[in-house]
Amino acid sequence: MTPDPTADPQSVAVEQLEQFGLSTYAAQTFVALSSLGTGTARDVSRVSDVPRTRVYDATDELHNRGLVDIRQSSPREFWAISAETATRTFERELQHRTDLLRTALSELEPETRQDEQRGVWTVEGQRAVTQRVVEFLAGAEEEIVYMTVADLLTDDLIEGLRDASARGVTVNLAGVSSPVRDHIREEVPDVETFESLWDWSETPAGRLLMIDREQTLVSVLVNGDDAAPSDPRSETAIWGKGETNSLVVVLKAIFTWQLDRADDGGTDSSA
Repeated sequence: MTPDPTADPQSVAVEQLEQFGLSTYAAQTFVALSSLGTGTARDVSRVSDVPRTRVYDATDELHNRGLVDIRQSSPREFWAISAETATRTFERELQHRTDLLRTALSELEPETRQDEQRGVWTVEGQRAVTQRVVEFLAGAEEEIVYMTVADLLTDDLIEGLRDASARGVTVNLAGVSSPVRDHIREEVPDVETFESLWDWSETPAGRLLMIDREQTLVSVLVNGDDAAPSDPRSETAIWGKGETNSLVVVLKAIFTWQLDRADDGGTDSSA
């Protein structure tokens, strides 16, 4: 479960600072100084779990990261930079690390990805499934078929559908309620809809995606209404790629038939 920073701001702040590489004592010291404004080692130890003798090591660590300034008095006093400045510092650091990681991973990737993927691949958790769907939408060249429930149609996915439509990709949508369909049409005016064989909202199914009739993804909601996006058990998806991939073959046969019926007037695509 995602922590609530308003319920226990000190614990949340310490945890997040540790995620940025600070030691526990350094994180606790910075949080203490943030609440004090300025303070000595005795002050920090009084309002935190940091032993007085360890405050000096912690402030040296913080000073080296540019998070704390030191007044060379007797005793020494410490001043923590503001929350806004600290946040900008970590944002720059995170962006720098992200850029380095992107460059390194790009150098490691093969020049061309395989068009054919044997077997099916599993994705766990709503966040991870959404990221995979966004990635697949970005790679669409000709056609997208997407079925989903309203709760899973996030802004990121609508943006992905809008970008694909702007590239000239045909976007076919099914399995959503009329209000959601109207909302999507406002964002993606060229979207086409068709009636599916199933009442998608009445099943534990989460979403179904077919890209260019050669890549498919299908998911189920595991914990129903109790599922949280951060819960890795909340959604499970499988996907496959390639003309001979078993998952692609089955779903393409189903949806090609339905789309062909829609093209021939078998269903009302404007419904």
